[in-house]
This record gives sequence, C-alpha cells and structure tokens, in this order.
Amino acid sequence: MGYENIKFPEGSKFLVTGSAGFIGSNLVEALLKLGYKVRGLDNFSTGKKENVEEFLGNPNYEFIEGDICDLDICMSACEGIDYVLNQAAWGSVPRSIEMPLLYEEINIKGTLNMMEAARQNGIKKFVYASSSSVYGDEPNLPKKEGREGTLLSPYALTKMVDEEYGKLYTKLYGLDTYGLRYFNVFGRRQNPDGAYAAVIPKFIKQLVNNEAPTINGDGKQSRDFTYIENVIEANLKACNASHEAAGQSYNIAYGGRESLIDIYYQLLNALGKDFQPVFGPERKGDIKHSNADISKAKEFLGYNPDWSFEQGIITAIKWYKENL
Repeated sequence: MGYENIKFPEGSKFLVTGSAGFIGSNLVEALLKLGYKVRGLDNFSTGKKENVEEFLGNPNYEFIEGDICDLDICMSACEGIDYVLNQAAWGSVPRSIEMPLLYEEINIKGTLNMMEAARQNGIKKFVYASSSSVYGDEPNLPKKEGREGTLLSPYALTKMVDEEYGKLYTKLYGLDTYGLRYFNVFGRRQNPDGAYAAVIPKFIKQLVNNEAPTINGDGKQSRDFTYIENVIEANLKACNASHEAAGQSYNIAYGGRESLIDIYYQLLNALGKDFQPVFGPERKGDIKHSNADISKAKEFLGYNPDWSFEQGIITAIKWYKENL
C-alpha cells in the first residue's frame, strides 16, 4: 500500500468525522491497522451503524454519536486529538439541487464548526474532503487546481466555500488545512442503495440481482474513478505534509479516465451477465467529463497512487459479491 510506511509520533490520535460513512470507515480501519488511536464522530444521517460496529471492540477506538452542526460536540470531539480527517458531509449533486438549505447547514456550517474546534484545540493538521465538482463547467482536461469554471450545484458551492475557509484558517490562524478534491471514489463499503447511490456499487448490486441498470445520459460521460486505497494514502500523507503545503486544495484521483458505458460492459463481463444497457435522462448539475492532473498532490503531499481502476474494480466486485 502507498501508506503503510507513513509514520506519526507515538501516541498520535486521529479524529475521523463521518466515520460511519464509506470513506470515513475505511480511514478508521486503516489507522487502527497501523496501530494509531482513533476517535470517530458520526450522526448516522448517511453513515451506517454496521460500519462502526466492527471497530467497537478495539481498545484504540472510541466513537461519539453526534453532529458536526453542533459546535459543542465538535469541541469535545477535538479534545486531545492531533490530526482531524473531516469527511462528514452530505454528498450527491442532484440531492443538493433539491435541498440547498440542508447542504448549506451541513457542508458549510458543519465544516466551519470543525475548523474552529480544531483551531481552538491546537490540532496539528486538519484534512478535509472537497470534491472535483468545484471545477463546474470548466471544459479543459485534465482538471487542474486554479482553473475552475462556473459552479453547477449547491453541493459544488459548499465545497468551494469550505476551501475558501480552509485558506483563511491557515492564513489567519495558522491552522494547517488541506483540501482533498476527491474524484469519483469507489470501493468496499460504498452504499449501493437509494436514489443517490454512486454509480459503481449501484450497477454491481443491480447486476448481481439480475436487474438492468439505467445509465444516465448517453453513457459517454467519463470520470476519473479512484479506488478507496488511494484516498486513504492521500489523507495520511496530507497529515504528514509541510506547513508550506497548507491552505491549499489538491486533486485526489488516479489520473485516468473511464466512460460509464465502458464500465458497464466491464461489470457485465466480470459478473458473467448479459443485459443490454438502458439509457435514462442526464442528471442535473453533472459534469460531462472529469479527469485529474495529480501533479500538485504528488509534489506537495508526496501522493503516489498505487491502485489503478482495473485493480480497484476487481477488488470492489469481490467485496460486493461477498457482502451484498
């Protein structure tokens, strides 16, 4: 793995917010395997209790059920912590278009609460989840930090505001913040259910159940699908990054590009299924093509993703077959 040799001072303690979610629970698992102390925070609004339960017997793990929209909870969660990995947020571009006020409350106010709690508790590094959606309608590929277009959804706006607060908290208060612009992360524990489920787990579950998935649009839209192990590496390397690298945002991806229709046929082949694709309407606020330039993260964070899409999708399919 790209993170097993990363070292932190003995006795280091991490806070993972959104720890019952897809990315958060994988971060908790990785940190516990590396032998560090971890505190999780989640209110189960989108996270799952089963993602937390498997860690509860570990003496290095403690869990707080609480909401990042409550500053007092953020303050107590940060007590005695060295590093914060802030993953708590509501995802989904289409859902944010339906519920802009909720996204403002959770993704902006909640993140700001966490930054303020981190500042007041003297946290060493504050690493937070941003998103490739901040590129909006900027047409050039690959996507490069500093070259953003017009935002297309409330979700994207919340992530851009988080990044601006991150810059300010580094500049004004000396809190080392690092924004990680995730590009279509996939892997174990990603929820396949619901109207806003991510495309890969949703397709896998439907195909395993002998249902034909619906592809939004023409299927030619492309994404830089990024396996979860690469995201774990990025978070841990950001915790080890220099102060000079703080107050900035970084593309976290593999640097590849897969179209939805190609992925559909790959999944059919891997699962031994034979369904003709069903096409539906395009999703509002979606970016047509997404592909990341990861050179900045390589230079400033030492990020060097090991897991290609092909390796990741084989591992993910195996996990879903065993756990669906």
